[in-house]
Amino acid sequence: MTIRRSLLLTSALLLTTAMPAFAVNKDMVQLQTQVQTLQDSVARLQQSNDERMGVLKDLVQQTADAVNKMSVSTDSLQKAMQTQQDAQNGKLDQVSGQIQSLNDSIDELKAQMAKLAKAMQDLQAQQQSINASMSSMPSSGGAPAAGPATTTPTPADTTTPPPANPIPDILPQATGPKGRHSAQPTASNAPPVEQLYQTAYGDYNAGKYALAATEFDDVANYYPDNNLAGNAHFYKGEILMKQNKPGLAAKEYDKVLEQYPGNSKIPASQLHKANALIAIRQTDAGIRELRSLIQRYPNSPEAVAARTRLSALGARAH
Repeated sequence: MTIRRSLLLTSALLLTTAMPAFAVNKDMVQLQTQVQTLQDSVARLQQSNDERMGVLKDLVQQTADAVNKMSVSTDSLQKAMQTQQDAQNGKLDQVSGQIQSLNDSIDELKAQMAKLAKAMQDLQAQQQSINASMSSMPSSGGAPAAGPATTTPTPADTTTPPPANPIPDILPQATGPKGRHSAQPTASNAPPVEQLYQTAYGDYNAGKYALAATEFDDVANYYPDNNLAGNAHFYKGEILMKQNKPGLAAKEYDKVLEQYPGNSKIPASQLHKANALIAIRQTDAGIRELRSLIQRYPNSPEAVAARTRLSALGARAH
């Protein structure tokens, strides 16, 4: 019995000591299970984040590629627009140069025709003078060989032959700002206006701009009311533009527009004044001049050039 009791006591003691250990092991297992579950959740979350980051990286890369392609397209478009604008400006300059060459040729032809007309008038005056001298000479009558001279000399023919039809002026009389006839030079020793202008124009074509500017000044100062003075102001503006002085050039073009309303250089002066204003960053004023030119001379070559210039500036013609 004693042994049995001992065994029972030992068993009870063992059961008593084994129960807490079994409970502790069960909690540990549950804790380990929870930790494992948490680790699995963290792993799944990490995998999900990695997948999302991969997708985000792909989107960022695609966006960057799209931006780069857009930048390349924008650069290409800008280059194309710049090339087109340069081509339009080149065509505009070419048209302006052709118009200018044509006007210059016309001016040169007018000056030569004026010289020819003057030479013909001088020749006609000399011929009339010779005819008058010859008509005033007495006829030579033969006297009789003997006896007193009782014969009546043949009366001299005092009639003067009618002058030939005068040659009309090839060029109309040049008039100034208010339709007055050409004024006499302010200096008594000034050459004729055609000679002054032709000399200045020749030096301008030869590229002697400083000398030509001085000679054009002489034309404008000696003959301020002559229409060729308007041409002189125009070419002074051209010289100043070649010297990169658009502000001063605009003033010279203004003189043509304001003081010589009938001058043939008015359309070109207004076009070049607009270009000069644009060159000194007075774009709005230049656009107004271009629109005024188109309104005043809609069918002129300068109006075509003005429309092209407005298109290059992104402005409307009206």
